[in-house]
Amino acid sequence: MKDLLVVGGGPSGLATAVYAARAGFDVSVWERHAGVLDKACGEGLMPGAVSALSGIGVDPPGVDLAGIRYVKDARTVAAPFRSGVGRGVRRTALHTALRRAVTAFSVDVEQRSVTELRLEPAGVVVNGTRFRYVVAADGLHSPIRRRLGLDGPPARLRRFGLRRHFRFTPWTSFVEVHWAPEVEAYVTPVAFDLVGVALLTRERGSFDQHFKRLPSLQERFRHAEPAGQVLGAGPLLQHVRARVAGRVLLVGDASGYIDALTGEGIALGVAQARAAVAAIAADDPARYEGDWLRVTRRYRMLTSSLLVGTQLRPLRQLLVPTAQLLPRAFGAVVESLARPA
Repeated sequence: MKDLLVVGGGPSGLATAVYAARAGFDVSVWERHAGVLDKACGEGLMPGAVSALSGIGVDPPGVDLAGIRYVKDARTVAAPFRSGVGRGVRRTALHTALRRAVTAFSVDVEQRSVTELRLEPAGVVVNGTRFRYVVAADGLHSPIRRRLGLDGPPARLRRFGLRRHFRFTPWTSFVEVHWAPEVEAYVTPVAFDLVGVALLTRERGSFDQHFKRLPSLQERFRHAEPAGQVLGAGPLLQHVRARVAGRVLLVGDASGYIDALTGEGIALGVAQARAAVAAIAADDPARYEGDWLRVTRRYRMLTSSLLVGTQLRPLRQLLVPTAQLLPRAFGAVVESLARPA
């Protein structure tokens, strides 16, 4: 019987594989998509995420990020990172670096899908092969989670993400968050000549339709050449009943997701991977549920609070002016997000 199967070859799955290989487990990774994976995300790593990746030997190339700046019309407020430097990293570059780390431990990533999954007292049978444990890191709309009946009730709040890159020289070392009544844009330098723009909105529509709601930002990019295709994701909010079923543990977006507005996804995924492997090493999968709640507590509290506030139009209108009036409070929030999960 093999020790561990990781289903999903994104950042959380690959981080799990690295931790497991370092712990001496015989680990396999199955990913249904071939090649380097991309995703609609903001691509800004907080200092805590940079540190967490460094801890597993991953140092992806990118652009140093000095902090977060909120922008609404002519109002701006900035909070520099105090605990380190962030990094703007193309998702494909991050995936390549993680794959390299996994390969260094002689772990193969196979292009395979799960067609059968059966829980047993001492293991899990997947496609006819028995494993002691399975970690499902198969994304926001996890098929493993659904197969195990761990999906929570559908969310009433539906938020969607869209991302496009532009060939453009970055004008700042800050991640800029531009606010409009129905959309926010996360603008992140990811190379010396490339800027990513990720939009979050409650309404479906094309990137260009939503981008028009941010006229000053759209004007800045008016002569910039789009690079690559637009990628989308959503609905973002995913309720999950539990993170453990027998010897199957959910990690990353598969384990539940609130929203992308705090940019903590990678740091959380690495922290969850570490906690899952620790529970497997102790042969105590049930403990992962409590550990998951612990490592995600700050994200859940802060993101839920911000999300409620930003969905109420009067509060959304006051967000940037309030941050201007209370720069220390704004800085404290940013610094909380910047710390390791």
